[in-house]
Amino acid sequence: MRFKVSLRIIGVLLMLFSVAMLPPLVIGLLADDHSADAFAIAFITNMLAGLALWFPTRGIQTDLRIRDGFLVTALFWIVLGVFGAVPFIVATALDLTIVEAIFESISGLTTTGATVIVGLDHLPKSILLYRQLLQWLGGIGIIVLAVAILPMLGVGGMQLYRAESAGPAKDRKLTPRITGTAKALFSIYLGLTSACGLAYWLAGMSAFDAICHAFSTVAIGGFSTHDASMGYFDSSAILFICTVFMVISAVNFGLHFLAFQRRSLSVYRQDAETSFFSVVLALATLITCCTLILTNTLPSYSESLIHGLFQTVSIATTTGFATQNFAGWPNFLPFLLLMLSFMGGCAGSTGGGIKAMRLLLIFNQGMRELKQLLHPNAIIPLKLDSRRVPPSVVSAVWSFFAVYMFCFVTIMLLLLATGLDFASAFSAVAASLNNLGPGLGVVAQNYALVGDVGKVILCIAMLLGRLEVFTLLVLFTPAFWRP
Repeated sequence: MRFKVSLRIIGVLLMLFSVAMLPPLVIGLLADDHSADAFAIAFITNMLAGLALWFPTRGIQTDLRIRDGFLVTALFWIVLGVFGAVPFIVATALDLTIVEAIFESISGLTTTGATVIVGLDHLPKSILLYRQLLQWLGGIGIIVLAVAILPMLGVGGMQLYRAESAGPAKDRKLTPRITGTAKALFSIYLGLTSACGLAYWLAGMSAFDAICHAFSTVAIGGFSTHDASMGYFDSSAILFICTVFMVISAVNFGLHFLAFQRRSLSVYRQDAETSFFSVVLALATLITCCTLILTNTLPSYSESLIHGLFQTVSIATTTGFATQNFAGWPNFLPFLLLMLSFMGGCAGSTGGGIKAMRLLLIFNQGMRELKQLLHPNAIIPLKLDSRRVPPSVVSAVWSFFAVYMFCFVTIMLLLLATGLDFASAFSAVAASLNNLGPGLGVVAQNYALVGDVGKVILCIAMLLGRLEVFTLLVLFTPAFWRP
């Protein structure tokens, strides 16, 4: 284990992260909203802390090993989550405890979108912009930038890419060099953000709201600048634009790269995971809209269709935007939508959850076992996209699913022990572990009523979800620390 190399990288990342304080600092100075001091203090704190870690180890030149990659990735989210809370702690416009501030910061960086802040409409624009920036950077921006610059620092970035990337096909690179892969992914991410922001602005959002919501839409984060979330704008056009970009952002970014490179949309149609994801999303939307219409939950058919489509996509992709209090819909629907968040987005997207690829493999494996029961002597290979899936991949997927469920049950029991009712505890864990945000019961609107112990537990759940469980849990195994 090369601790000095890891500290050097974290130091560099902290110094880079301090730059995220500058845009809200400028907004605070221009608006004179008394928040500039908080971001100035946060900028200095992050820069000095990063410098303190980097300076003593600046001369070390070596490649990362797989263990170093896991350690750096885990420390990256934990350290930045803690230091990202500084503006929330210092800002006079907020009245957050240290635990609440860290919760808000980690929720932003992990693109969960769970919040403890009430009264967003009255907050300074600088703080609102910072919350959105946290999600945008957490979605994909920071890790791609880090991987892109690490080779220039004399540190190989492939281990970081593997530790951060999601899904069973995560070792596949888009370009021969990892730096090229990082730049390609970031270009797509930036392009989608720009297109989304422009579309929002043309649909009637202010420039500030368009930029902020583009950040959280493409990051599949769910933070908003208004308490009413997307419902604030009362616009079908905005909801449609948001729905389109949520779906695009929930698809593997590697496919976006290939589609752009080949100038063809056929790559989406030929991809089994995207097809599976689309079918599940379409069926869930149909069920939701029909249920809303049949139960007369909303005043008109058009509202049932619009809000049914939007909320289904928002929850299924783990974005967490809201136009309606879906927790108040007929009992069947809130739990259906919450169950969809376990699928989340596709592998290689900014979505949370187990990922559509893993569920597709589990489903196909189940179908294969049924066929094997009928034909016990037959050799039935498991295939995906006309290619045979190695047994090691299937084993890894089942192991991930088992550990994921074990973590879910354990964390839920811990939350129940803090005094939360079952519906609130169940949905809070689902929303945190799947990086969704809104839940049911006392966490339907925000997490302000959850106690400090509960918030700490949910912070761990958010980190577990963002790091795909194993990346964080592997640090607690004795074998990881052996020479």
